Amino acid sequence: MIFDDLSIFENKSIEEKKKLFGNDKKIAPNNKLHRSNMMLNPLNLKHLNTLDENIADVVTLNLEDAIAPSRKKEALCNIALFLSHLKNSKSFIVIRTNPFYEGGKEEIEFLNDFGFDAIRLAKVKSPNELKSALKILNNDHELHFSLETKEAFADIRALKVNDRITTANLGILDLLASLDLPQSLVKISNPTIDYILSKFLIDCKTVNIRPVSFMYQDYNNTDEFQKWCKYEKSLGFTSKACMGPKQAIIANEVFGLDDEQIKRAKYIKEVFELNSSKGIHGFMDDRYGFIDEPIYKDALNILKNYNI
Repeated sequence: MIFDDLSIFENKSIEEKKKLFGNDKKIAPNNKLHRSNMMLNPLNLKHLNTLDENIADVVTLNLEDAIAPSRKKEALCNIALFLSHLKNSKSFIVIRTNPFYEGGKEEIEFLNDFGFDAIRLAKVKSPNELKSALKILNNDHELHFSLETKEAFADIRALKVNDRITTANLGILDLLASLDLPQSLVKISNPTIDYILSKFLIDCKTVNIRPVSFMYQDYNNTDEFQKWCKYEKSLGFTSKACMGPKQAIIANEVFGLDDEQIKRAKYIKEVFELNSSKGIHGFMDDRYGFIDEPIYKDALNILKNYNI
């Protein structure tokens, strides 16, 4: 916990909370995995108080659609207050702002010097919004974006305007609304949803953007959430948006380290590089059969995805 007693903030105005800002600035986390990306509401101080011990690989503090317009400044102040007293966190911390021209610009400017890892810009429609955000965002912060509009979906690759843009988050319900399609389509193996997931995944991968699959809204239906995680893993995803710790635990497990897969990848890397040093790029192996350069590259990708 960041604070032992949250009652000190009860009935405090925004200006009074600003006077309680600290000077701490957390360092970047050592954990490079992004299996679970958990959304938190910054109006809930108990949620913010767990930033130093959250189980999710990524924590996203949401300033956008879950916050009423009348309380957005309060939520923004709460984020700054807790970040200013946060010394360490294993989680990669992201701030989900409002669209750039609907408050996002001002939110980035206000938070710029606090200790977080990335800004996630909501409802991006064009590369110009990302370029504008990068101009004001401090260089030590990544820029992520939410893929929620038909304009962005039409040309995902054009949104990679800078290497600091590392991650895209699929907001499938907003995207379906933008496409004039019903939410009832969101079912495992639905052809339309499969196309959306596949296009999102491949377009992101072709420009080195990490694709994060959508949030499953029925928080208590953990069986169905697990099925989605396993299905998305079979498609090639390694990261899933989460609503609360129950989903984060499942995502961490499903997208976690596969000991046998890692063992195989390490072995293939070792034996291929040994044979390659002798000028042999294709050979039969007693354990795994024929190994050549494409098999070797697959092993490297597996190790890279697990940051090994």
